[in-house]
Amino acid sequence: MSHTAFKPGRLYWGNLSWLLLSLVVIAADAASKWAASTYLHYATALPITGFFNLTLLHNHGAAFSFLANSGGWQRWGFAVLAGLVAFGLLVWLLRIPRRTKANCVPRRTLWVKVAIALIIGGALGNLIDRLNLGYVVDFLDFHAAGYHWPAFNIADSAITLGVILLLMVELVPAPKPAPRPAEPNQP
Repeated sequence: MSHTAFKPGRLYWGNLSWLLLSLVVIAADAASKWAASTYLHYATALPITGFFNLTLLHNHGAAFSFLANSGGWQRWGFAVLAGLVAFGLLVWLLRIPRRTKANCVPRRTLWVKVAIALIIGGALGNLIDRLNLGYVVDFLDFHAAGYHWPAFNIADSAITLGVILLLMVELVPAPKPAPRPAEPNQP
């Protein structure tokens, strides 16, 4: 197979279809945050299991409330950062060639597209909160032995899953292609 179909700098507009996954993440995130904000009392745990609560919290900072008490600049700073990251990931997504007969793109690029779509959806889900509310709604609260993991939401989960997928694609060696059988000598 020839690699001639791939052209550096070309944008593959068909990859925009992966943004449907981003929209699913945004919709699930918005619906779950609405439900949490509607039915939970702020900072009051609703025990679900011995290690998981639903606890409505407002995160004014970044991941794990980093910089939450920094005077307010972080709302717009993180909003701009999320927008830039989402735009950069969109450009990356558009530059990934599609696998065709003429274009031998590794099958692993499928997972890169999934990862990018998840991260974009998560980043935009939290960006919507940050712009509309000034904070991000978190409500998933895991704990053990009196220690609580910082509360998070579906958008955070999508970002984390996307990053894990990207790391796996990059760090796990690609399977080596099976050796081709020797062709018999033809007279």
